[in-house]
Amino acid sequence: MEAQLKELIPFLRDKNPQVRQIALSNLLGQTPEGSPHRSIFYHGLGGAGLQKPKETDIIRDLKLLCRDQLAVAHDAFRALVNLSDSPLLVPFLSEPAFLTFLVSYILNADSILADLASMLLSNLTASSSPCAALLALKVPILKTPSSPSPLFPTLSRSGTCSAPVPYPPGEPQDTLALPLLIDAFVDGVSIDPSGDRASRKRKGELHFLASVFANISTSPAGRTFFVAPRPTDPLNPNSTNEYPLAKIVAFTEHQDTIRRGGVASTLKNCAFSSQVHRAILSPDTEAVAVPPSTLSAPGIDALPYILLPLAGPEELDLEDQEKLPSALQFLPSTKKRDPDPVLRLTHVETLLLLCTTRWGRDYLRDHGVYEIVRGAHMEETVEKISEHIERLVQLLKGDESVETVDESDVMRVGGQEEEDDDDEDNRIEEV
Repeated sequence: MEAQLKELIPFLRDKNPQVRQIALSNLLGQTPEGSPHRSIFYHGLGGAGLQKPKETDIIRDLKLLCRDQLAVAHDAFRALVNLSDSPLLVPFLSEPAFLTFLVSYILNADSILADLASMLLSNLTASSSPCAALLALKVPILKTPSSPSPLFPTLSRSGTCSAPVPYPPGEPQDTLALPLLIDAFVDGVSIDPSGDRASRKRKGELHFLASVFANISTSPAGRTFFVAPRPTDPLNPNSTNEYPLAKIVAFTEHQDTIRRGGVASTLKNCAFSSQVHRAILSPDTEAVAVPPSTLSAPGIDALPYILLPLAGPEELDLEDQEKLPSALQFLPSTKKRDPDPVLRLTHVETLLLLCTTRWGRDYLRDHGVYEIVRGAHMEETVEKISEHIERLVQLLKGDESVETVDESDVMRVGGQEEEDDDDEDNRIEEV
């Protein structure tokens, strides 16, 4: 059987698209983990001795087929998503040319398979080297002011993503990719009230970009990106400054688990640095700088979006209601907490991290965090989450005259993150 499958590989380069599709569809079934003949995709990738690993024909073909017609490109993306759990393959999928195409394709609002491309990018960024490459990546962009989409990534052209007509004039400008991905992620949820998908800003929802952001924010450089003021419009350097994290925090209440989970993890990862706590918690009416930088931007105002997934329908006294951020006051009787225990734990851990400074503890006390987590604790059925809430309550209600060791809390919560094998944002997805 393996020999027969290997005979199909040359047909991936056949001139006839139907032949390419038939060959690929027969190989696709061997790409998920545990498939009996999966080794045919990795054979020859390892290199020998001091020799560098070399890209094999089948991997090169799959990368090229991502630019093919719809049926072929769909299966090529699926195959690479399934195969990208292997460390052997990551260097070849994160090399500059393919990574630039992948990001450009996601950025193009007309890309039909942008969700599969986002899933592939999510799997790749589970490794540190693609994260570093993505942080520095620039893609060539043409502005398209007369088009529904304000930009055209010139390297996104493929069989499933054609160039705009008329073609935009001017020379492409190399633009940092990550701010553009954040804007694309925000646009991905713009749905017409009528439910007509044809009227969407984008053909893809791009939920998996949330996992990309979570993976990137596990590194110090990635966290710095999300809490460093940048122009609100990546194509206009003179636009007002904004923290990139502020653009995505609102999605902690989104109906899609991947989207809200990735955003929750990104927020938690950024909270590991105590220097950013004031920026994370301050309202957007205040300009805040993150030391040692003196560049300021409106506060991220993340507390409502951390507390809403933990809040239920409990009625509070008027005095307690007044403490709460306005988004949490007088919640309806139908309000439900996040059903995912992993995400509830993530939000409680974020609050624990924000308690590691005296300023943070005082802010959380003054804004009704205890009142919200008290209700959450009464309804919580997962012992681990209950224990974390109890730790949080001890910090909030404890006597400040008792010396607290801030760093120990950071390290313990951080250690927990590494021990969680079921962390959804670092999980390799298969399709």
